[in-house]
Amino acid sequence: MTNAPLSVHPEVAAALARGRAVVALESTIITHGMPYPQNMDMAQTVEQDIRDAGAVPATIAVMSGRIHIGLSGAELAALAQTPDALKLSRADLAACIVSGRTGATTVAATMIAARLAGIDVFATGGIGGVHRGAETSFDISADLAELAQTAVTVVCAGAKAILDIPKTLEVLETYGVPVIAYGQAEFPAFWARASGQAAPLRFDTAGQIASAHLMRASLGLPGGQLVANPIPLADEIPLPKITPMIEQALAEAQAQNIAAKAVTPFLLDRIFALTQGRSLTANIALVRNNARLGAEIAIEIAKARAKA
Repeated sequence: MTNAPLSVHPEVAAALARGRAVVALESTIITHGMPYPQNMDMAQTVEQDIRDAGAVPATIAVMSGRIHIGLSGAELAALAQTPDALKLSRADLAACIVSGRTGATTVAATMIAARLAGIDVFATGGIGGVHRGAETSFDISADLAELAQTAVTVVCAGAKAILDIPKTLEVLETYGVPVIAYGQAEFPAFWARASGQAAPLRFDTAGQIASAHLMRASLGLPGGQLVANPIPLADEIPLPKITPMIEQALAEAQAQNIAAKAVTPFLLDRIFALTQGRSLTANIALVRNNARLGAEIAIEIAKARAKA
């Protein structure tokens, strides 16, 4: 148990008490990913995907000095209409809580909150990673360090293609994070199913991923697992097509001296414009795909614990 300021939604609390499968969801995709009301519609759709798969969704955010593990309809609507919500990672999570501000959780902050609540699985879009040019900027997402220390299995569509994927994989290897491609040998690149980089590990079933999660706990290994689930074929934007747009967006960001937390939102907005909205359609499709796989993994973990 924890004395952290958690407000657990009754549906989530009941599921956890009964040993049912719960899947955590981040909230920056709501506050920083798209405008209202599309952001709320997307969040509700993803939550329903998890319910339809047999698990319980728990969207996580900081509101009124508390970490909310699961949001009511009213709370979700309020968050979706908060344009100045803070973007929270490990460094600023506590500060947001004590200030009473509204904050949306990134991968790192969502992992921390999920672990505090006793949730094993978290589904997101793509993780942060090593930014291009990091050898001079030192711009490396806190998501990678969080994966090394917080025992949550994270389901994503790989690292965002705006990042330096080879260096991201190298840092994950250094940190001892299992990187598991689901159903293929290649590490996916968010909008694209293929990145040109081999995945260190491959599993083809949710049960295998769940077993590895539980085995890591049995071995006393710190940190989580990264499950890279490729975007559905019908929704992908292949790397040869998206790469020139990414390069253009990166050049514009450099010319405008955009850095730190502002980089990713700027790049995603420019790529949305350059793809005429197709990148957002793909983003929603991959998040939904990850939510469904996350539910399958969480169900398998719950089944295994019930048998133990």
